[in-house]
Amino acid sequence: MAKPSDLISGVAERYASSLFDLALESGSVESVQADLDRFQGLINESADLKRLIVSPVFSSDDQFKAISAIVAKAGLSGLVANFLKVVARNRRLFAVPGIVRAFRDIAARNRGEVAAEVTSAHALNDQQQAELKAALKGVTGKDVTVNVTVDPSILGGLIVKVGSRQIDTSLRTKLSSLKLALKEVG
Repeated sequence: MAKPSDLISGVAERYASSLFDLALESGSVESVQADLDRFQGLINESADLKRLIVSPVFSSDDQFKAISAIVAKAGLSGLVANFLKVVARNRRLFAVPGIVRAFRDIAARNRGEVAAEVTSAHALNDQQQAELKAALKGVTGKDVTVNVTVDPSILGGLIVKVGSRQIDTSLRTKLSSLKLALKEVG
């Protein structure tokens, strides 16, 4: 049986692919990606918006009205605004974070790049991002687009996902491994 995350992933990839095709056709891939990133930022900053997106208790009309108001207030227009309204009307808002990730990946592949999802305990400055891109380019052999998410709970280090590969150098993981090793010894 399929896991819920697989179902969300499939929905997200189909919607992202359709949105990318429309953006490519209209020559607005970069602006669509910027608007999607801005909307993802709103989700990350607002617990209420996050709840609206993931909660099944809101009706399709409620979600549609809320998304319409948010899109207007955020200044999102055109393709992304209409797309988010369609997603709300179809009760697929729960897939929006996955759609944003899938769109980034599709856009990066189209540019001949590889997308990397990076989780850091603190925001990376421009120099750190440049060094990370250079290191990842050395490993992948392609230009790398880095999408950084800040998660203080990892305490330090980075978690880097490139395609199906994940490199976890977070302090949280190292401490968990050490704790487990100490339990086995004692």
